[in-house]
Amino acid sequence: MAVPEFITALRAHVGHAPLWLSGVSAVVVDEGGRILLARRADNGHWAIVSGILEPGEQPATAIVREIREETGVEVQVIRLTSVDVTPPLTHANGDHAQYLDLCFLARYVSGVPHPADDENLEVGWFSPDALPAPLNATSVGRIEKALRGDEATWFDRD
Repeated sequence: MAVPEFITALRAHVGHAPLWLSGVSAVVVDEGGRILLARRADNGHWAIVSGILEPGEQPATAIVREIREETGVEVQVIRLTSVDVTPPLTHANGDHAQYLDLCFLARYVSGVPHPADDENLEVGWFSPDALPAPLNATSVGRIEKALRGDEATWFDRD
């Protein structure tokens, strides 16, 4: 998995201690309403494209970059659909992290989907009523929130 250099530098100081990180993700839809998904190399699960914000990077710019880098697809960001916090997790290398995720709805513009880096094994379009398994649980929730038809951004109000 590609780890941003700023995180590698932080890890040199904090080891595997928990880090609070900002992440972005997107539910990308094509003109037929299909959803772009990638099968992750680290766990074999299908998921929407996501990534980590670089210091000072705008979130919408970051997700456009992540989608291009991971799938070779160009998109137009439509709107922010949800703001959520992931559960704490431990990566395969022992690093602990938790993410604030900003999820967008994006529209396909161009490109042929393919695994454009080493983070994914497969990339493809799927009908919302025929999503592949196993599908990352966080992706299920983000897809539901993005496609619910409500223009308001979802966030936990508790």
